[in-house]
Amino acid sequence: MKKALRALLLLCLTTHAFADDTPIGFQLSTLPDTDNIRPLEMVVWYPSRATTSAPKLIADNPAFVGVLSVENAAPAEGEHPLVVLSHGYRGNWTNQAWLASALAHQGYIVAAVNHPGSTTHDRSPQAAAQLWQRPADIGRAIDAVTAQPAKFGAVATRRIAVIGHSLGGWTAMEIAGARFDTDLFARDCSVHLKLASCGVYQTMNPASNPVSKARLAADLRDKRVTAVVALDLGLSRGFTDASLAALPVPVLLIAAGVPSEDLPAELESADLAKRLPKTSSQYVEIGDASHFSFLSQCKPGAIAMLEEDVPGDGIICTDGQGGRPREVIQQQAISQISEFLDHAAGH
Repeated sequence: MKKALRALLLLCLTTHAFADDTPIGFQLSTLPDTDNIRPLEMVVWYPSRATTSAPKLIADNPAFVGVLSVENAAPAEGEHPLVVLSHGYRGNWTNQAWLASALAHQGYIVAAVNHPGSTTHDRSPQAAAQLWQRPADIGRAIDAVTAQPAKFGAVATRRIAVIGHSLGGWTAMEIAGARFDTDLFARDCSVHLKLASCGVYQTMNPASNPVSKARLAADLRDKRVTAVVALDLGLSRGFTDASLAALPVPVLLIAAGVPSEDLPAELESADLAKRLPKTSSQYVEIGDASHFSFLSQCKPGAIAMLEEDVPGDGIICTDGQGGRPREVIQQQAISQISEFLDHAAGH
């Protein structure tokens, strides 16, 4: 279980105006390597105009369920709020396609990126160690989408949110203004030895020298971001109390309630919630959700397939024993995220 957790740790607007059967657009592109900035794979789902093109399954494979979208469809008219998704450690942009599709059907433009070095198919230790680049990746996605309204639709610049799972949740908090103290986190890991966050952090070793340590501790906030959501995040115990108390944007924390030694809610999401401003933050714990309930739904036979590939990884397809199906858990998360983003827009 620990091996699997560490492998995936760290994945007046038109909202609600689109029917679930209205096709949504999808485009994949690569943001180029310019000015010595690493190239970045980005995908975007967006509300589209009526089209005769047939939707295709995106992010579908033998193990995981995909979502229907129309590739390269023309975007719908009007302004739309923007959400950018950040995946977890060794995850990828497909992990939260279920959420991206749901939000796009509600009128959001939704972008997602593959963070170099910490994705399923790109495990460069050097790139993964540059944790401070993760918020910058999100900023580049915001730049790219807002600069191309003819391609993705016009962005309502006062409604830009970031949603992250696991290490992606840490990324969302950083871009909202949380500050990370490497010494604080190292001391905490000497006490909480079983936390998957500590194992992942030690594997990446992002504070291996004074320059890297300073970059990781810097203010990585993007002032364009107006709200953030963290799905069962990790590394939260390294955030400073002062930065959390002064966080300037609304935060929704959704935690997995299934007991876990690797990523217990009481030491991560719930602990973080206690340190955030009460008036602008919300904490929700889904009792029958596991850390992996926020990944794509699994197809029949997926557990055996994953176990054959990497023994122990079948847990990726498990939720709380005797609980609801993953699809139902995700519908709850979608409803809570939608309500939170609507409420945040009124502030």
